[in-house]
Amino acid sequence: YHIIDQINTVLRKRKNSQCSLKSTSVKIISVPGYIPSYLEKDEPCVVCGDKATGYHYRCITCEGCKGFFRRTIQKNLHPSYSCKYDSCCIIDKITRNQCQLCRFKKCVSVGMAMDLVLNDSKRVAKRRLIEENREQKKKEEMVKTLHDRPEPTVSEWELIRMVTEAHRHTSAQGPHWKQKRKFLPEDIGQSPAPTSDNDKVDLEAFSEFTKIITPAITRVVDFAKKLPMFSELPCEDQIILLKGCCMEIMSLRAAVRYDPESETLTLSGEMAVSREQLKNGGLGVVSDAIFDLGKSLSQFNLDDSEVALLQAVLLMSSDRSGLTCVEKIEKCQEMYLLAFEHYIKHRKHNISHFWPKLLMKVTNLRMIGACHASRFLHMKVECPTELFPPLFLEVFEDQEILSTHSHPSPASLSFSWQSWRRNPSLGPISRFSLTVATAARTSILCCSIRCAITSAAERL
Repeated sequence: YHIIDQINTVLRKRKNSQCSLKSTSVKIISVPGYIPSYLEKDEPCVVCGDKATGYHYRCITCEGCKGFFRRTIQKNLHPSYSCKYDSCCIIDKITRNQCQLCRFKKCVSVGMAMDLVLNDSKRVAKRRLIEENREQKKKEEMVKTLHDRPEPTVSEWELIRMVTEAHRHTSAQGPHWKQKRKFLPEDIGQSPAPTSDNDKVDLEAFSEFTKIITPAITRVVDFAKKLPMFSELPCEDQIILLKGCCMEIMSLRAAVRYDPESETLTLSGEMAVSREQLKNGGLGVVSDAIFDLGKSLSQFNLDDSEVALLQAVLLMSSDRSGLTCVEKIEKCQEMYLLAFEHYIKHRKHNISHFWPKLLMKVTNLRMIGACHASRFLHMKVECPTELFPPLFLEVFEDQEILSTHSHPSPASLSFSWQSWRRNPSLGPISRFSLTVATAARTSILCCSIRCAITSAAERL
């Protein structure tokens, strides 16, 4: 009995002490009408005194008390709460989990609002609204950023004008290519018979393609010669750059003339071909890459200036093997890239991250050029030599030599635009990191290309 009396005495003292502390605590922490605009350092929770995390249900509370109050209201738990000590418990961060009733009453007494606790449907609606507002804010910031971006300078506008005119003067059929194109007959270059080798080249289709390849190459040379910075380079460097970019520029010119309705590409501005015809006519898997590029570019709505600047960027690639004026070519391409970027900002495309996405197409085109160099060897084996135009052989035989030494992977063709953005002084050329052979080139000078360059210069 003596032990029981001692226990009862301790319990009575504890109860009286808690009641006294409770009234004192409420007087200290309850500040009517106080709405803080920010949290001070180590701001305490008004319910339990733990470190507060924010303003929840009209009171500064910790995450624990916020969650407890929300669950209690959402699940209507407070009618089932009870207290063993006549609702006189002191609530702090140590005792807060011992009595749910006193904790809930403390939440209410300090001002936590039950009407602000949302049910599931309202909570989902609120989150949706928050997300919509966040997206709207992103769009507004994007628009503001676009407006804040610089316009091309006077010298950049002049450069853009010259490149655009060079492209228009060397683009077959111009803007009326759809009206002037001729479809390759459907019986040419269709799927080979099941008994034949699936990698065989359709000689009839290949013969049709070779009829337009020489004019197409000549137009690429003419485009390059109309660019003043290109004409200032040594003739040997001009030849190397033209050999390196010729297939890439021709592929780009075909890709921007992709017609989604007929699912065809228009080659050299005049011959519309299907994916199967281009594949069986000698290009094989390269045709898939060009068609995929065409589909992708059709969403970009590029104008003549953007296509022209892409060609100039491809042309001025200082990572071509054998170049002597590497630094000069790097600076030339950097000028094109800066003018290109400012022009893109001026155009204000609706596609998010348009500029880096467009630059990634340079990677695709470099891959197409590398794959075609490997594919050229197969065409030479499958097709009679007399079907190859001389200029076609002169341009791509040297690329074939490189491809037999090096087989570039997608990783080696990556374009590190962000690196250049962080440090423009590094120069943009090396970002088009195409793997090239370490072996010396067996031939740099090509008489046919020299003649084409000389002829283009005379026409100017």
